[in-house]
Amino acid sequence: MNNCVIFSGTANIPLAKKIADYMGKSLGEIEITRFTDGEISIKIEENIRGKDVFIIQPTCPPVNENLMELLVILDALRRASPRRITSVIPYYGYARQDRKDKPRVPITAKLVANLLVAAGTQRILTMDLHAPQIQGFFDIPVDHLFAAPVIVEYLKNKNFKNLVFVAPDVGSVKTARSFAKRMEAPLAIVDKRRDNPEKVEAIHLIGEVKNKESIIVDDLISTGSTIVEAAKVLYENGASKIISTCTHGVFSSNSLTKLENSHISQLIVTDTIYHTQLSSQIEILSVSQLLGEAIKRIHMETSVSSLFI
Repeated sequence: MNNCVIFSGTANIPLAKKIADYMGKSLGEIEITRFTDGEISIKIEENIRGKDVFIIQPTCPPVNENLMELLVILDALRRASPRRITSVIPYYGYARQDRKDKPRVPITAKLVANLLVAAGTQRILTMDLHAPQIQGFFDIPVDHLFAAPVIVEYLKNKNFKNLVFVAPDVGSVKTARSFAKRMEAPLAIVDKRRDNPEKVEAIHLIGEVKNKESIIVDDLISTGSTIVEAAKVLYENGASKIISTCTHGVFSSNSLTKLENSHISQLIVTDTIYHTQLSSQIEILSVSQLLGEAIKRIHMETSVSSLFI
């Protein structure tokens, strides 16, 4: 591992430190500053010529600031002649703009992919993409991990008696089904209609949740509308307990207030996005060992496929 160097941007330094600790390494020396007009200045403080370099930087809010910082770091790294540069992006911003679903709109997830490659990245390591097809936007290797093993391990230690996993919308069915299969539990689906980007009206419930401990499964929570409406439907249909899980806690707008005032008793998220302070009802699980193991296997040129489950 002596030829492996791990750098971190400013978006999630605590996660980067945990990953480095798992690998028995220290973070690489990098100076990240801002000019008075807000421009980003980067200086790599150590020799990386011929090294296998990993840069950890989720493109979480403020999305544009963190994305631009990653691009500038990549440019600085590639000009220092490393052997390979891998971008570790635990949360991939702009993933919801993955297709042209209306006239005259961009496919921004593809634009971001182009920018990352143009800036110098040669490999991507990411987690729970909102749209898995984003992997196809790259012509470089993409390792797409899932947080499910970490969350399922936590749930197994809670000794639930009468579980049901719930997909809060049709797009989450595949993820919720994978959780249900691992825990040998049934699946339910909330059919929703989104009136506008900020408001969701839940319509139907498919499956049985009465007197069951219901666990809502999603990949990210932004405004919280989808999860809150799903929890309302579960409560009205007799669920004995309602828990929600997601990989990426974006928590934009007044989402935390919505969640605190909802029927959800506990929310389980991972640390792909760093938050200074969250509600006491929120349990944060670390994916640092999962990402650290993937980095180790990529560097050692061994199989990463066993982590893709």
